[in-house]
Amino acid sequence: MNDLIPAWAWVLIEDYVDRSLEGRGATNPTPRETLDEVARLWPDLSCTILVQEPWQGTVRFKRLLRLRGDEMRPFLEGPEAFIRERFGGGKFKLNIHHGMHFVNTKNFKPEGPAHWQAVPELVED
Repeated sequence: MNDLIPAWAWVLIEDYVDRSLEGRGATNPTPRETLDEVARLWPDLSCTILVQEPWQGTVRFKRLLRLRGDEMRPFLEGPEAFIRERFGGGKFKLNIHHGMHFVNTKNFKPEGPAHWQAVPELVED
């Protein structure tokens, strides 16, 4: 799977892929069946990058970017560099979805100035 999806990201979607396979009747899938299932799910997978920001004495998460399917590849290949180059430093959250289903989340904390403050919040689609 590492050739298609980096190990750090595979860990985040593996359980979802396994549950999807089980739901389709493949309780002990072959590597090929797993690969085929990832290919089937891939177009509807997306990730949203959010940043934690102070808000009225607490914190909230500002939505910065949503990537779908193959748009995710540059991010998946180097998430910290991707975030740092576009948004600077801060406390970031990655949420992965398949359609409307929540898959997993991961936090990142790249160093650097907070360029994300000048980025408008992404509106829900």
